Formats: sequence, structure tokens, C-alpha cells
Amino acid sequence: MNAAQIRKTFLDFFKDKGHFIVPSAPMVIKNDPTLMFTNAGMNQFKDLFLGNAAVKHARIADTQKCLRVSGKHNDLEEVGVDTYHHTMFEMLGNWSFGDYFKKEAITWSWELLTEVYKIDKSQLYVTVFEGYAQENLAFDQEAYDLWAGLLKKAGLKPEERIIKGNKKDNFWEMGDTGPCGPCTEIHCDIRKPEDRKKGDGRSLVNTGHPQVIEIWNNVFMEFNRKADGSLEKLPAQHVDTGMGFERLCVVLQGKQSNYDTDVFQPLIQSIAGLCSHGYGSTEKTDIAMRVIADHVRAIAFSVADGQLPSNTGAGYVIRRILRRAVRYGYQTLGFKGPFICKLVPVLAAQMGEAFPELKNQLSLIEKVIFEEENSFFKTLANGLVKIESLFNALISAKAQKVLPGTDAFELYDTYGFPIDLTELIARESGFTVDRTEFDTCMGRQKNRSREATAVETGDWVQVLNEKLSSVGSSPVFVGYEKTECQAEIVQYRKVKTKNKELFQLVLDKTPFYAESGGQVGDTGYLDNGSEKISIADTKKENGITVHFADKLPKQLSGSFKAVVNTANRRLTENNHSATHLLHAALRRVLGTHVEQKGSLVNQDYLRFDFSHFAKVTDEELAEIGQLVNEKIRENISSEIKEMPIEEAKKTGAMALFGEKYGERVRVVTFDKAYSIELCGGTHVKSTGQIGLFKIISESAVAAGIRRIEAITSVRAEAYFAAHLAELEQVKILLGNPKDVAKVVQDVLAQNAELRKLSDALLKEKAQLIKAELMLKAKEIRGIRFISEKIILDSADAIKDMSFELKNEVDNLFLVLGAAVNGKPSLSVIISDKLVKEQKLNAGQIVRELAKEIKGGGGGAGLLCNGGRN
Repeated sequence: MNAAQIRKTFLDFFKDKGHFIVPSAPMVIKNDPTLMFTNAGMNQFKDLFLGNAAVKHARIADTQKCLRVSGKHNDLEEVGVDTYHHTMFEMLGNWSFGDYFKKEAITWSWELLTEVYKIDKSQLYVTVFEGYAQENLAFDQEAYDLWAGLLKKAGLKPEERIIKGNKKDNFWEMGDTGPCGPCTEIHCDIRKPEDRKKGDGRSLVNTGHPQVIEIWNNVFMEFNRKADGSLEKLPAQHVDTGMGFERLCVVLQGKQSNYDTDVFQPLIQSIAGLCSHGYGSTEKTDIAMRVIADHVRAIAFSVADGQLPSNTGAGYVIRRILRRAVRYGYQTLGFKGPFICKLVPVLAAQMGEAFPELKNQLSLIEKVIFEEENSFFKTLANGLVKIESLFNALISAKAQKVLPGTDAFELYDTYGFPIDLTELIARESGFTVDRTEFDTCMGRQKNRSREATAVETGDWVQVLNEKLSSVGSSPVFVGYEKTECQAEIVQYRKVKTKNKELFQLVLDKTPFYAESGGQVGDTGYLDNGSEKISIADTKKENGITVHFADKLPKQLSGSFKAVVNTANRRLTENNHSATHLLHAALRRVLGTHVEQKGSLVNQDYLRFDFSHFAKVTDEELAEIGQLVNEKIRENISSEIKEMPIEEAKKTGAMALFGEKYGERVRVVTFDKAYSIELCGGTHVKSTGQIGLFKIISESAVAAGIRRIEAITSVRAEAYFAAHLAELEQVKILLGNPKDVAKVVQDVLAQNAELRKLSDALLKEKAQLIKAELMLKAKEIRGIRFISEKIILDSADAIKDMSFELKNEVDNLFLVLGAAVNGKPSLSVIISDKLVKEQKLNAGQIVRELAKEIKGGGGGAGLLCNGGRN
């Protein structure tokens, strides 16, 4: 079976078992504060496990694209070195939400592996949870008995095939908090037959052996881990299974390594074709090729999901992965320029059928990766220059050939230079790196970052038990129709950060829009008649709408009037609807290749990122702005409907890559011939409410991504009023001319002529002063010393004159004082010979002299300037 057939067989098998097949959720997560990336197949179903959303399909199956590089599931440093860890990987999974449990999950997994995929039963081993007395968790006798029955039917001895696993291996937890439960793993011994004869694989399970690998994990979700570490029962029992697609391909294709399957070989052979190394020639080059083949998948899928490389958050993770791949290509395979981008078409050809976003976003992905690679290769070049200067400084000082860890950390922190590359270059130059000092610097930085972002989140405290299960449910949102309603607090929790303490409240129903799709969360207040509680923000977490407050009401029970700040909501709606009009205008003016790549909508302005490979010209911006304002003046009524997603797609509604959509979606239309988009945000009743639209900036965000910022309504009016007032002031200053632009041009031309004349006079004056200074030079022990106060009100003119004197007077030691822009200034210049032979340093001298005028100074060893601010 090839990879595509293996994937299809899995989905078809569970479809026949009554499972609804869902598409993969985006790999980049946008509305979950606890995760940056999907790191397990169950992530998109968290709210179902927690009981925060209604179950529409009790049985689901899919293949989910996942990424594991940081936090609890940190596999990055093992990727490429071993043969089975990856950053981006596919997780085949089947789920039951309160439907079937252990019996069906275990029976079906055995059926699929041994009867459909025809895996040799004698190669399989299973683990079950042994229990954990400290938390009163019992041995999973049910799972053991189910496996024992299946193994006996297959003629195998259960005691030789079933292994009791500890809490670390057989109690699955997604993180510090959240759904969890015991699990049973299926392991496969893929060693060669002669190796299996030497000893069974039982003793090699969960030991890290590269040929005795876990291929499937069946998790039985029964508990919720609370912030205090305790466990509570979930409202219903669920099944969450995950089978590593790449590992399954190894087993079914009879390979010894994931990288030898048709999942990776096309990429690896393409890499080999780009460099002078064949795969299999050396372990060192093989590792480099495996790293690159793995990493290009992670990078490409992330960009396709809308995540661009950056210096923060998820973007920094992607940049780190890309730079690791570039480093291996540069260090080991000899690449001196962008090469990862050349692999994207190969990846799209491989996986584009299962994941069409790769084909649809191909040119954008290539462009983004090319620019990011090109930038890092320049960084490497700058870093090499810096390293060479550091080595030369150590040699000049006759110091030990040990690069200080502080310098290595500066290379890493400022220049983005990886520490292992610094160590490699140091070794090649006969140096070592103080790694202990580097690690100390790195530890300090991590601690500072950790302390700055540390958040201590308490457990939910229930107020209305009858309205909320033990783990919560999402409140009813009435904010599309109303901006206030009566509501009750059903649960709350305390959240502590470094600087403050706040509270998160969940209501039984709410008019507050939770931040989503680029639109900020609503603000407002809760009022029970005797106390008013300000709501500073509204967000979603695991399907729950969470309201942020600085304090708790004294009386938690009872009814509150929940009131949205309507002024801010209306301004935000203006900007959100204008964003839709802008998107449509961009596609009309620039072309249908334009697609949204990010947005921010609040009461002050809108920010819209979109795919386009050139700067938008002033003429194009004017046309776009004119079209949007034309649609505003037409006062088009908004048409907002909820419908099945397939029906919505038939209407031509724009869907965004990297967004997760449910089976039913909200379609927002402003004229069916102009703008139809899938959107869950709030909007104006008609476009006339927006009033006015003005683009205030257009810029580049990344390769192939442009950004427009714009204002509407009262902000746009204020913008034009301010600019008109400023223009009136200019006209008054110029004597109210009829043609303001012409008069300004004339003034600028006159100013340029006067500046030329002023510069010429300064140069002439400087030459006269220079001649006088040369006559005043004194000979002191072989040094030509000049010390003088001069009248020359230009720092540049003084600097130029000082260098001329240095070139014309041997062994010069020059000290000049002057008033520049009304402030005292000192300049010291010393000839190269004196600096070298007598170890004189202009910087140290000018700092001492500047103390006399209560100032400071600095500069190079030859020329320094000082003065008083």
C-alpha cells in the first residue's frame, strides 16, 4: 500500500463503523490560550470532552495534521537524529463522545490492524494501565481482559503480549489541566525476522528502540485534571485514539525507518538532487536530509494555515524550525542560498490531494519560505563577520582561545546565530566556547520571559450547579440581536499574572461578543442594582465565553443586567463591515489571487493582511478607497444567514484557509454581486452606517503578504478635519496663496539653495580655521599637539576638518572645543601611529575632559566627541 491508500483505508474502515469523517482542523490554533499548535488529534474536540458544546456526531474519524516542538510534547531535538520522531505529523484517529467505549475501541483496532492491514499478529504487543495508588486509580482490568480474549483467539499467550504500563506511559494527559484517562497502546516489532528470533520484542517496548515502536494509542477519557492537580469525573466517558500515520506506513511498507517510506522519500531524493550528497552515503548527511524533509512539512503547513514566521509566539516557533533546517543545509550539505522553498512543489504533489491548502497556497508558501531563508542566510553572513572580529580581538589581547559565553549569547540573541554553529566555527578556528556561561545567559533570559508571562489560573468555582455541569457549558450568545440582557453568573475563577489579579466569569447567557475572527471582544458591565462590575474583555476558551473583570461582585447569585459598551460595539461593527468591503475591493482592483491572511478589528481602526506580491500603488489605493466609499454611499443592507457549510460554499462565500468551520456557518452578504463571506462577527445593518472610509497606511508584513490599515466613521471624520485644519494653518503661514502646493515647492527650492550656500560658507570657514590651527601646533616629545576653542557651529564640519588635519599633520593630538547648536562640544582626534604605539584612546580622553563641562562622550579610539545635553 502507498501512503494515500493507507490513509483512505483507515477512513473507510471507520466510516463503515458509523463514524462521521471530518476534515483536519488547522495546525495553527487561533482561539485557545493554552495551545499554539494542534499537538494531538483530540485538540479540536476539547470542548466536546469537557461538555462545553453539544455533540452532533457521537462517532467521528479523521486524519489530523499535528505539530510538536515545544512544551510537554517537545520532540524537536530528536527529529532527524532518530528515525521516528517528527515536528509535523499526521494522526489518524477515531472518537466516541459518550457512545462506545473500551470494548469497541480495542476490538476495532485489532480488526483493522490484523484483518484489514494484514499486520502479522506475532509482531504486536499491547500495554494497559497498571494503576496509580496515590490518586486512587485502579488497574485497567477491563482493557486487559479484552486484549486477553483477542490474543487467545489468535493463538497467542496474553502474558507474553500484554505489558502493564505506569502512569507516565499509560495515563494520557494533554497538559497540566484538562481531559485525561488511562490508555492502551499497540506496539509493533518491525525488526528483521532474524533479529526477532534472537529475542521477543516484549522487553523492548517503551525503551526507545527504533524498531519496536508504538503505532496506536487508545485513550479512554474519564477524568478532568483540575488546576489544583486533583481529578474529577467527566460528565460522560469518551474514546480518543491516535495512530501515527508515518509509523503505520513504516509497518505496512516493510521499512525500518519512517524516512524510508513514500511519505518522505520524494522529499529526501529532491534534497539529494539539490546537493552533492546521496542519501545513505554518511550518517551525518542523512541526518541533515531527514531534518530538512521533516521541517519543510511543518513550515509549509503552518504558512498554509496562515501562520507566518516572526519573532513572537507561534511565528517564532516556525522561524526556529526553518532556521534549524537552514543550519543543517548550510553546515552539512553545503547550501549557500535558499533551498527549502524548492521542495514545496514536491510536497504539494505528494500531499495536495489530502490537504488541498498546499496546492491552493503553493506560490505564497514558496515566496514566504524563500524570503525567510534569504534573510537568514544574510544573518549567517553577518554573524560570521562578528565571530571573526571576536576571534581577532581575543588574539590581539593574547587571551585564551575561549569565546566568552556572553559573546556567544549575543550572537544567538542579537544575530540569531545558533550556538552549535558558533561552536562548530570556533572549533574550525582553534577556539572553544564557554558553554557554561552561555547556558547561564540563556537560563536568565528564559527565567525573565517565564516570569513576565507567568499566569496562575485557579479552578472554576461553581455558582449555579443546576445550570452548569461540573466542567461547564458555553453560555447562550444573544449578542447578534441584543446589546444587553438579564444573566446569571454560573461559574468563575481567579487568574493571577505578574502585575495583577483578575477574575473570569461565565454567564448563563451573554450579549458580549467573544474575541474571534480578528474582532476584539466586547467590553461593558454587569449591574445587579446595588453594584456595577466592569467587563474589560471577552474571550473564548474551550468553547466557553469568558468575561474578564477586575473584581467579583459581593453577591454572586441573582440576576445581573449584562450591558455591552454600545458605542465601542458600533464603531467595531463599522470597521468589521468595512473590512469585508475592503476585501472585495482588493479582489476587484488587484485580482482574485488576493486572500485574507489576518485581520484586527476594533473600535479605533481596522487592519487587514492579504496575499499580494507587490506594493499596492497610490493609484490602486485610491481606486480601492473610492470603491469602498461608493459601496458605503449605496447603503447596502447586510444579509446574514446561518446555513450548512456546503450550501454556503455553493453561494460563492469566501472561506479562509487556516480557519476551523463547523457544519453550520454564518454567511454575511453585502450585495450578492459584491461581497459574500463566512463570518461569525457582528456587522452593521446597512453600509451607510459606516459613514466614511480612509486608508491610512499600506505596508509589507512578510514575503507575499501586504497590510492595509484604515479608519472609518468618526475616526475618519476626525482624520480629515485635522488634516484640513493643518492645511489652513499652512495657508495662513504662506499668506493664503491660491496654489498652496506651488508655493511650498518654491519655498523648498529656496531652502535647498540657501542650504547649499550655508554649507559652502561653513566649508570655507573651516578651511580658514584649519590653516590657523596648523600654525598653532606645538611639538611636545614628538607629538604635534593642538588645543583650541573654535567658532564653528556644525558637528559635521568639525569632524571633516579634524580628519583633514589628521591626514596632513603627523603624530597629531587634537583637542577642539566649540558651541554647537548652543551647547558646549568637545572633539578629540589622535593619529593612528599614536594610538598604536602609545596606546592612546580618544574615547577615554574625551570622557575625562567632558566631566569638566558636566557632560559625557564616546566614539572610536581615533576620534571621539563629547558635550553636554
